[in-house]
Amino acid sequence: MNAPPKTFHVKSFGCQMNVYDGDRMGELMAAQGLTATDDQYAADLVILNTCHIREKATEKVYSDIGRLRKHGDNPMIAVAGCVAQAEGEEIVRRAKVDVVVGPQAYHNLPDLVARASRGEAALDTDMPVDMKFGHLPARRRVPPSAFLTVQEGCDKFCTYCVVPYTRGAEVSRPSAAIVDEAKALVDAGAKEITLLGQNVNAWEDEGPQGRLALHDLIATLDRIEGLARIRYTTSHPNDMADGLIAAHRDVAKLMPFLHLPVQAGSDRVLRAMNRSHSRDSYLRLLDRVRAARPDIALSGDFIVGFPGETEADFAQTLSLVDAVGYAQAYSFKYSPRPGTPAATMADQVPPDVMDDRLQRLQAALNRDQAAFNAATVGRRCDVLLERKGKLEGQLIGKSPWLQSVHLVGDAAIGDLVEVEIVEAGANSVMGERVGPTQP
Repeated sequence: MNAPPKTFHVKSFGCQMNVYDGDRMGELMAAQGLTATDDQYAADLVILNTCHIREKATEKVYSDIGRLRKHGDNPMIAVAGCVAQAEGEEIVRRAKVDVVVGPQAYHNLPDLVARASRGEAALDTDMPVDMKFGHLPARRRVPPSAFLTVQEGCDKFCTYCVVPYTRGAEVSRPSAAIVDEAKALVDAGAKEITLLGQNVNAWEDEGPQGRLALHDLIATLDRIEGLARIRYTTSHPNDMADGLIAAHRDVAKLMPFLHLPVQAGSDRVLRAMNRSHSRDSYLRLLDRVRAARPDIALSGDFIVGFPGETEADFAQTLSLVDAVGYAQAYSFKYSPRPGTPAATMADQVPPDVMDDRLQRLQAALNRDQAAFNAATVGRRCDVLLERKGKLEGQLIGKSPWLQSVHLVGDAAIGDLVEVEIVEAGANSVMGERVGPTQP
């Protein structure tokens, strides 16, 4: 039996949705009267909000638990998120943690912590039909740019991906609940909201006039007073509807940025991945997006070394990168996830070959990101200031194209200011203020 915790620390790994989930778990514990601390080793309760996408994710969790046991003051440890969902009772058996809770059940965290304090079993990896969001506390103070989950789960079953198994089937939150939370975020200080989902553009709901899609939701959020910017991620090419493309042209608050993962440039590899698009359909889709919003910045995801990928297949990925000119992108070596079809495929690519291909791919992506940043020098745009920089008086914000903008001047976190981009680096740009603070 443990004494009920008085302080807590949440450590989140992985995607933006995990950041959102971690924030909500923190709000849950604060609503129970616990105090947050930045020092994980001083906390009575440490919540490890895990991600299962990256290589060796499970072993990293066990390493973190070991460090907490060694350096912490015997904290209560809760493992949450996708590793918790995948491992379940194995974590309890192997690491003797106090609480295990999956990503669809974390609204039960206060009850699980109370049970663990009484020495009872505290494991919940259910995926209930009743979504967790209605059980979460009201939002309080939030950053200028806030995340808002609108959709979870995936029905695509890409052969390399664990999301359908750890997050479940695609489920969309009701539009009314999303709008209410968006208004609460704005009331709490947000000026920009990023709509989140594993396949966010698969979001749907039923309205009085019939089926609503993501572009309808964006149009509704566009009418919220005080909300200046709207973004969304992550999208699937198969769900990039005409209405959503048109929204990039018609909705001023929708930022000119699109993260649209392609994963590979070879049709043969895309079929093996069970991706529902081809190289050509993806490129034609981007042409339509650019026709609607010519200044849009494009982002993507890439996997190198997928089983059976040849040098010729990889060359197709490099040529696709050359054709698109991404403003930024994420790239990873393939790593097998237990239980996925790709994990048992023949022709696994040797690690040294994957290393070489990743270095060549990242060189091309870094080249294009630097070129995109350089092309924005001289542009004027609004920048939402989000945090302090390392230099005295420096603030860092985001351009409409999701660039990090460094600014020195008379401004404050949360301000939306007009700047001219005056210098470009590989990963960020410098701006000079040229206009007043926007409302």
